[in-house]
This record gives sequence, structure tokens and C-alpha cells, in this order.
Amino acid sequence: MTIVEPILPPRLKAGDTIGVFHPAGPIQDLAIFESGLHILREFGLQVRHHHPDDSGPDYLAAGDEERVRELHTLWADDEVKGLITARGGYGCLRIINHLDQDFLRSHPKWLIGFSDLTVLLNGIFTKTGLITLHGPGVTSLPRIENVSLDHFREQLGGKFRNYTNISGLEILRPTMGQGRLIGGNLTTLSHLIGTPWQPQFTGNILFLEDTAEPGYKLDRMLTHLSCCGLLDNLSGLILGVFDPGHDDSLEMIRLSEQIWSRVLELTGSTSYPIWGGFPAGHQRDNYPLPIGMEAVMDSATGTLEFLPQNCLRADVY
Repeated sequence: MTIVEPILPPRLKAGDTIGVFHPAGPIQDLAIFESGLHILREFGLQVRHHHPDDSGPDYLAAGDEERVRELHTLWADDEVKGLITARGGYGCLRIINHLDQDFLRSHPKWLIGFSDLTVLLNGIFTKTGLITLHGPGVTSLPRIENVSLDHFREQLGGKFRNYTNISGLEILRPTMGQGRLIGGNLTTLSHLIGTPWQPQFTGNILFLEDTAEPGYKLDRMLTHLSCCGLLDNLSGLILGVFDPGHDDSLEMIRLSEQIWSRVLELTGSTSYPIWGGFPAGHQRDNYPLPIGMEAVMDSATGTLEFLPQNCLRADVY
């Protein structure tokens, strides 16, 4: 069930504390992680971080109980104004059923990340109405372009500037659409289908991206969405970056065009706007997207307009 009036968490101001949590995989490059923490401090934020206890399999940052405890502890700390993931990987699907959704809703805070965090971003919004932020994790902060970093800092501070003159954007179907933003990583989102945390697709704008997946697997997942009827009644579809898992610009172009073509085939009977090449995903461009916030796709100008005024505000912006 989608909440009628989404809740916009309080903005982060200079001097506020942001908590770093580990809902998925372990840190693989400590130097990159430390660089990400440095960027958060350059934003003027205090950072609260505790290394997990290394329990659980080696592909998880810690055991399920420890990762749930860490999230709840940071969320319960009144000094912590938002939570950002250390990195993605895998693990969020193992813990979402153990989160206290009523508690999360009663203490609105930003929850930030992407990739495997697609589970928490969409699941928590679906159950609580809290707007979450599809944006960089700590280990991806040092790798993203300055324009993405600027947008991220602005949105943390409560400013949702429209995206216009978007570099590389392709208008695949030039119509207008308005709805709440949902989605994220295609592979992860496909694992939410049929679960209690599957977001509402009807009437909403769906964003998709992925990395290191071959074309046939992406085709299979998109076809699955279509077979479930989830592409039938969207208000819009935004396709982000689909990369082969390495920096090969020619292969990325070929993969993107393959995805665009298949999406147009699958949605041929619909009329909502479809955009390709939106700069969000696992590469250096990763424009943040507030999951659950209402937005307008204006294909005539290539503008994505955010409507924060249509949210309940947890503080005065």
C-alpha cells in the first residue's frame, strides 16, 4: 500500500550528523571509503560510523541481526539526521522484513544509497511513505562527477532543483507524464516483485539502471516486468545508465540502444513518456532521485521537475 501523502524527511544542515550503515556487502577498498567520508565532512557534516563485527558470510558486512541492529541504533539516535550506506553489494533483502517500519516512520530521516539499496528505498517508502534518496553511497562519492555531487549536496539540504539540459538524455517517446518516482536497480527491483515491499507501479514514474549484466539477462528482467503487467499503466519510464561493468563507451552505447529498443517493443501499446540515457547509475554520473516524490517528465524541454510541495514536511524548509 502506498501512503497517500509522502513524508519529506528533514533537510541536513551544516553541523548535522549523518550515520554510515552497512546493510549489504563489506567494504572492499578502505582508501576509497575514507575518501567518501572526507567528502561528507567537506559538506560540513559530522560522520558517525562504527565498523561492523564481521559476523556472517564473507559477502555480507555482518550478520543479519547485526546489520538490523546497526540501522535501528542509528535511526534511534536523535543526533543522527540521516543514514547513508557504506556501499551496496547484496544483503538488503535479507533484513527488510526485520525492520520496524512504524518506528522508521515516526522518526523521519533521510535514507540514502543505490544498487542493492533499491530494496530499502522502495520498500520503506511503500510501507511508511518516507521519501528516500536514490543517490551515492560512501564508496561511490569519490568517483562521481562534480555535477552529480552538487545535486546530491543540494537535495540533502532540501533544495530540489529541476533537472534540465540533461547531458546525453534521449527522448524515446516525447509525451508528458506526472507521478511519484519509484525504482532503481533493475536486478534488485525484479526481486521485489510479489513481496510486501513491491512498490506501486500504476500511475508512477519508473526509473531503471543496471551494471555488469549481459543484454539477454536485462531483456529477461524487462520482459518479466512486462509479463507481470507492471509496464502497462506507468506515468513515465526513465532509463538510466546500463553499463557492461567496465569502461567501454562503445559497448555501453550498444547495450543502451539494445535496452531502449526492447523497452519500446514491450511498451508499444502505451502512451507515457520514455527517456533513455538519464545520468544515474553505477558510472561517474549519478544524479540523485528522491524515491516517492512526485515529479513531472516534460519531454518538450527534457526537464524532470520535482514537486516537493506535494509532500508532508517533517520540518520547515
